[in-house]
Amino acid sequence: MSDLLILGAGGHAKVVAETALTSGAASRVAFLDDNWTGSDACPPVLGWPVIGPLAWSLQPESPVQFAAALVAIGHATTRLHWIQKLQAAGYSLPVLIHPMAWISPSSQIGPASVVFAQAVVQAQATIGIGTILNTGCSVDHASRLADGVHICPGARLAGEVQVGLRSWIGIGASVIQQVRIGSDVTVGAGAAVARDLPDGVTAVGVPARILSFS
Repeated sequence: MSDLLILGAGGHAKVVAETALTSGAASRVAFLDDNWTGSDACPPVLGWPVIGPLAWSLQPESPVQFAAALVAIGHATTRLHWIQKLQAAGYSLPVLIHPMAWISPSSQIGPASVVFAQAVVQAQATIGIGTILNTGCSVDHASRLADGVHICPGARLAGEVQVGLRSWIGIGASVIQQVRIGSDVTVGAGAAVARDLPDGVTAVGVPARILSFS
């Protein structure tokens, strides 16, 4: 791969771009952002151009110019929505892995996912589509992460943990072995999850307690 189109131009997109360039997955990147209203509307990001709004990616000529694309948008539902659109448009959706991450050869990582520096994925872990494994997080053996999950920096998942669709595990949180976390769950920063969490809850504290339902 040499050219990569990145949907989004915020802080997360910057880390995606540098991961792509550092890993050798891309030699040139360009960004799309809905703040774009013309050629002078958005300044370059890390020296690379913002070339149009998100919808530019769906023009017939766009996959010809950029065969590969990634969605660098933190909001999980939006991220998965655009991943589906890019798949339908014919883009390649690579997995980006920083060279300072460690990935077990027996693990599986779905397309359009990103694995940032110092992240660790252990034996037979399964990672879904469009997942973010952020800086310095770890996912231990046989854990299963559904599509759109975000494991924030420094978070720790022990063995055989399950995390449902679009859930967010906050910075520095920890989850003990064999816990099941539902879909659309938010685990607060520094929380320690010691028991299962149902769909749609926010859980915080040590040990984690349910604060609210969505």
